[in-house]
Amino acid sequence: MTEQSRPLASGGPRPGYELSSDRPQPANLADILERVLDKGIVIAGDIKVNLLDIELLTIKIRLLVASVDKAKEMGIDWWENDPMLSTRRRDQELEDENRELKRQLEEQNRELQRRLEQLEAGS
Repeated sequence: MTEQSRPLASGGPRPGYELSSDRPQPANLADILERVLDKGIVIAGDIKVNLLDIELLTIKIRLLVASVDKAKEMGIDWWENDPMLSTRRRDQELEDENRELKRQLEEQNRELQRRLEQLEAGS
């Protein structure tokens, strides 16, 4: 049986691919994804709509594909402060709201206490 007509065995070489150190082996999707996330990739483009040399619309598209660690290395961390994406941000907002409500309650209690004292003094 020749190399071309031999049936594929699991884990064996595929037809047309020789195992030699001279040729690079094809990368699988996981390897490619790992490389992209490790290094990062930027895709940028602009779309402009003109009518009679008058610019009606410009759309700027910027796409960065990288791992979270790589993005943080580059100083990108917008998701940490986005309340829709970060529980830390939501927790901070809840703490702020709770603090404000406690302050209002204390103020109302002081006002109520002051009015009670006025009523007692008037009787």
